[in-house]
Amino acid sequence: MKQVPALKIDGITIGQSLAIIEYLEETRPTPRLLPQDPKKRAQVRMISDLIASGIQPLQNLSVLKQVGQENQLTWAQEVISFGFNALEQILRGTAGKYCVGDEVSMADLCLVPQVANAERFKVDFTPYPTISRINKSLLALEAFQVSHPCRQPDTPPELRA
Repeated sequence: MKQVPALKIDGITIGQSLAIIEYLEETRPTPRLLPQDPKKRAQVRMISDLIASGIQPLQNLSVLKQVGQENQLTWAQEVISFGFNALEQILRGTAGKYCVGDEVSMADLCLVPQVANAERFKVDFTPYPTISRINKSLLALEAFQVSHPCRQPDTPPELRA
C-alpha cells in the first residue's frame, strides 16, 4: 500500500503497526508490551485495534484527500472525537497509570501518536480526561519523548517540536 510504518528486520519486511509490535513482542519480549494475564492482554489488543483500525485510518492522507481540502479539519475532528468517545469509556475501566494498568503496553504505543494527530487537528480534549492523563504520563517517559511523531526526521517543519 506504500504506507508507513514498515520494518525490515530478521530478513523480512513487516508492514502495519500492530503486526510490527506483535512481531517484536514475540521475538524480543523485553520490555513486555502484552500483559501475561489473558484478560488484560485482550484489553490491550481491543484498545490497540480501536485506535489502529477504528480511528487512525479515517484521518489518513488518502482519506483526507477524498473529503476535500475545505472539509478536512471538520472531518478529522469528527472521526477522532467519535473514536475518542468510545476510547475514553473503555479507558475509564482499564486504566491505571497507563491504558491498561500500570505497565506500558501496545495500547500505549498506539495512543500517543493518535493523540498527537488529534492535537494536530485541534480536537477539544475537555471530554477526554482519561486519555489526556494517560498521554501526559506516557510523554514523561524518555522513550515516548524521543519517538514522538513531532521529533521524527521526516516530520514536516510546521509539525516539528
